[in-house]
Amino acid sequence: MENIDAAPAPLRATPLAAAPPELSVVLPCLNEAETLASCIEKAQAALSSSGISGEIIVADNGSTDGSREIAERLGARVAPVPERGYGAALMGGVAASRGTYVLMADADASYDLAEIPKFVAALRAGADLAQGCRLPSGGGSVDPGAMPFLHRIWGNPMFSAMVRRWYHAPIHDVHCGMRAFRRDLFDRLALRCTGMEFASEMVIKAALTGAKFAEVPIVLHRDGRTAHAPHLKTFRDGWRHFRFYLMLSPRWLFLQPGIVLVLLGIVGYALAMPRARVFGATLDVHTLLFASLAMICGYQSILFAVITKVFAIEERLLPRDARLEKLFPVITLEKGVAAGAVAMLAGLGLLAASVFQWGSAHFGDLDYERTMRWVIPGVTLTALGFQTILSSFFLSILGLRRT
Repeated sequence: MENIDAAPAPLRATPLAAAPPELSVVLPCLNEAETLASCIEKAQAALSSSGISGEIIVADNGSTDGSREIAERLGARVAPVPERGYGAALMGGVAASRGTYVLMADADASYDLAEIPKFVAALRAGADLAQGCRLPSGGGSVDPGAMPFLHRIWGNPMFSAMVRRWYHAPIHDVHCGMRAFRRDLFDRLALRCTGMEFASEMVIKAALTGAKFAEVPIVLHRDGRTAHAPHLKTFRDGWRHFRFYLMLSPRWLFLQPGIVLVLLGIVGYALAMPRARVFGATLDVHTLLFASLAMICGYQSILFAVITKVFAIEERLLPRDARLEKLFPVITLEKGVAAGAVAMLAGLGLLAASVFQWGSAHFGDLDYERTMRWVIPGVTLTALGFQTILSSFFLSILGLRRT
């Protein structure tokens, strides 16, 4: 990963009329009349002084304060986006762009658009996505009062660490709204989120598809607006981002918790079947019940991980996974049904044995401690086998599009 901190030497500009521009600057806008003009003028000055052929697109999300008129007066192109939302506005603006590269930045004067050349330099050097970084951990800085305290010390560092750990994205400020990317990368990512999660979705999907990142240190300035409060809502948007991270990671949401539960269940069975004593307590049929619960819930969670991954791939929410592609020819519907049937038959056999025991007692009172040692494993195996059969058919239905 590259760390870009210096502007490139001025290059000769390409006339806008001769060819599509090298860079499209997209500014999402919803009633930004106070600050929009200064943003457009800074972008124009940066393009002119650096010799970058470019265009400025204001993705208007329904402004009623004269923002559109300001943009048109200054020579920016206005792209009306009727669907509300930060992501919707940006997707509409990018769709209207003509540049090889696209730079997005908020229109509230919190980002210095004079830094545009640094982002273009990163893309020219081979990066697919040049991510701005406002945090000191990535070389950036935050002016006093420019970012809420909770966002600076906890929210952004935590979410950025999750993106690095879960998705291996080499960045330190996942929520930075100033970034540049190749237009063809954007088209491949097939982004869906229309709200604030859009920025996270871009980074996560870019990392999952193996895109090359560069991190560009920048300065975050105070929001220049006074007429209305920022559109970001700390806890609402924080929860939406966390929820989105989980939904795009079946491994962390389903697979790993499921594996832990199954292992706990196995340990429980290993201790309870021989009635082992642990710290003075005898583990018996009650422990078997808890262990069975852990195994059934854990196994279902693992199945959910596989099903969710397949669904997300087929719906283009996640890129294709080579490991799953190799697994499907090996684990077929028939093999899944056969394995489930074997487990069910074993479980039903244990349950039949417990009924036989009851019959031998003339269907009277039973020794529950003894009988439940047959009933609990029987119920567990039957449930696991039934889940396996149903999941095998469901996965085959999801995979029909691949055949």
